[in-house]
Amino acid sequence: MLPIHAVLEPLKTVLSQGNTAVLAAPPGAGKTTVVPLALLDQPWLGEGRILLLEPRRLAARAAADRMARTLNQETGETVGYRTRLQSRVGPRTRIEVITEGVFTRMILDDPALEGVGAVLFDEFHERSLDADLGLALARETQSLLREDLRLLVMSATLDVAGVSRLLATDSGDLAPVIEAEGRVFPVETRYLGRNPTERFEEAMARACLLALGQEAGSVLAFLPGQGEIHRVARLVGERLRLPNVDVVPLYGGLDRAEQDRAVEPAQTGRRKLVLATSVAETSLTIEGVRVVIDGGLSRVPRFEPSSGLTRLATVRVSRSSAEQRRGRAGRTEPGVCYRLWDEEQTRGLVPHQRPEIQEADLTGLALDLARWGARSTEGLAFLDPPPAGAMAEARKVLGQLGALEADGALSPHGRRLTRIPLSPRLAHMVAVASDGGDALTGARIAAILSEPGLGGNSVDLADRLTGLTRDRSQRARDAMKLADRWARAAGGGAGQAADPGLLLAEAFPERIARARGKPGELLLASGRGAALEPSDHLAREPWLAVAELGGGDARDRVRLAAALDAARIETDLARLISEEDRLVKEPSGRMVIRRVRRLGAVVVDERITGAPDVGALSAALRAEVQADGLGVLNWGEQATALRARLAFLHALDPAWPDMSDAALIQAADAWLWPLLEGARSLEAVGDGKLADGLRGLIPWDQQRRLDELAPARLTTPLGSAGIDYAAEGGPRVDIRVQELFGVTTHPTVGGGRVPLTLALLSPARRPVQVTKDLPGFWAGSWAAVRAEMRGRYPRHPWPENPAEAQATNRAKPRGT
Repeated sequence: MLPIHAVLEPLKTVLSQGNTAVLAAPPGAGKTTVVPLALLDQPWLGEGRILLLEPRRLAARAAADRMARTLNQETGETVGYRTRLQSRVGPRTRIEVITEGVFTRMILDDPALEGVGAVLFDEFHERSLDADLGLALARETQSLLREDLRLLVMSATLDVAGVSRLLATDSGDLAPVIEAEGRVFPVETRYLGRNPTERFEEAMARACLLALGQEAGSVLAFLPGQGEIHRVARLVGERLRLPNVDVVPLYGGLDRAEQDRAVEPAQTGRRKLVLATSVAETSLTIEGVRVVIDGGLSRVPRFEPSSGLTRLATVRVSRSSAEQRRGRAGRTEPGVCYRLWDEEQTRGLVPHQRPEIQEADLTGLALDLARWGARSTEGLAFLDPPPAGAMAEARKVLGQLGALEADGALSPHGRRLTRIPLSPRLAHMVAVASDGGDALTGARIAAILSEPGLGGNSVDLADRLTGLTRDRSQRARDAMKLADRWARAAGGGAGQAADPGLLLAEAFPERIARARGKPGELLLASGRGAALEPSDHLAREPWLAVAELGGGDARDRVRLAAALDAARIETDLARLISEEDRLVKEPSGRMVIRRVRRLGAVVVDERITGAPDVGALSAALRAEVQADGLGVLNWGEQATALRARLAFLHALDPAWPDMSDAALIQAADAWLWPLLEGARSLEAVGDGKLADGLRGLIPWDQQRRLDELAPARLTTPLGSAGIDYAAEGGPRVDIRVQELFGVTTHPTVGGGRVPLTLALLSPARRPVQVTKDLPGFWAGSWAAVRAEMRGRYPRHPWPENPAEAQATNRAKPRGT
């Protein structure tokens, strides 16, 4: 007897008294295959069907097959299954095991769920987007149309309190919670650690060989993805010395026969090493497994609204997933779990992975809600509401596809897309292909994009399409049948063959790419960089429509694309091309009008169309100054010096004009823009004009005081010297010390308030002393300076009392 049998009667009781319940049962309890069969004879069900929702196709088919065997029947009789690629149900089917995505389509097509008595959400803790949406819609159906509909949420690791509140009645009564004990088979945990310098596949292969050597029975190893599975299989195959071990892969993209080989018991006298993705975590018992190896990684989708890309990110597993994986070793007998990390690292794992609704592309959700008639998610039973920003971006994309009206309601095209059971972008692509008379090509492209590895692994979509038509595997045949149904749903059509590149561009216009730089280097319409292997024949194409990308932060690797003809861009995608006239500066400094045509961030072409008129040129020059700042002006010594003098006076008295960049830009109408009228370039506005413009900012009563308070030069016994008002530390004069002999009062500016900084120089104009007290220098440190200068420059006069000496800039006559 399985542990779930102990709670069947309490479960039946709560479902006979109410229409919602939550069942918490750990792995191995038997909930998936026992509960649906136990509810078949309930009076409230009558002749209605039970829908059992599973997150994965493999789990759905395995659960249906197991329940059918329990009844000694073939699958498709009392128990059947329905997935996107396969369906096995009959007129007498009472239990349908379906994937969550299939249920979403079902309830959108028939909100009343006619003939359905109960919906069971299995493994709800995985929190897929389809499961969250399905429960929200089913709850609304129950509230508005079908009070008799039973909803049961089942999970191994779940926030049962949160779900119970979500399913509460209008009067506030929480949904009852039934908890089952798990099967108690002890699982020993062994931590292997991992050398950070060792490749993950090497470490996993070593762990697999260790487990096969130390333990009996079959082994289940968890890896993040298909690529790692094949690499570990190769490494293990090269080193395995046990002749009775079969190494078998298990992931969603395999044919049914290969999946069955992984799930079925090993042949007598043989063992299996099953290399699996997270598809084997839940709802799936692999016969004979008593050893688990957990690599500690999983691959999850992460949507980036900024790029429109959903990336598969490799992340550390959550604690709940690690426990699910560990539990696989104790399903049928005591087992062992090897973990490829250190024990203390377990505490650093996140408790649960984030719900998909918080990470995913929400365009499909937004379209489904629009079809449901919901303009927002308010009032729907979401355990975690979708992020507002992601929903806004999703609705924006739907608007660009023509699926939504301005008020958010479904457009006729949007209603058409809902009849094609694909994501909105792919449904739009198939609809466009149908309008062109070749819906089947669009549908086959959608199948390739929906099913990893279908049609081969070439980067060129044309090769994948050829590979799909030649593939005789069951998976390929199922995909072709599915594509036929999608094409019929789009309206079929008969006409000329569709261009795969154009169809991809319709679905993903932001991924139209143009070659740039080295072979294989691309710029996407979104502004991101991407790359192909230079040896790939697509690297020679000037334009590509990209379907799949993966890789880095700044530049992605193209995984699937199609060539795009430039002429077809001009005709079929002309609506995506924007045009603008820009004033640009040629190397000569001349301004010209350049017409630039863009497809997003990609320049289609550009050409000079002529010279701008005076008004346009003035506006362009103003825009250049506003964009790049005053530094683009032709500042020379005259204007720079005047600006510094005025800035000095403003610091002393705010009544003087402010010379900061911000203030000058703000006052540009008064001094700068008039200078640009009629100018052909900024270089044409010279230093003198800028100085004249600045003088125009000085009130007339201050203009006569400018030279008095901030003279441009210092008068000296021998003439004058320029004053640097922008010098650090205040206004400064660099001057030979001999030219100030005889000066007994330290010079000042600002009406006597600010002493000048005097940088006193030798005859060779090398620094001698810096002072703001010339008389003090004469009386003090001059003696030491004089002694040094006499030795270095003996032909120059160095009087003992320079305050009484005559200024000079000459050397003594020879012989004196």
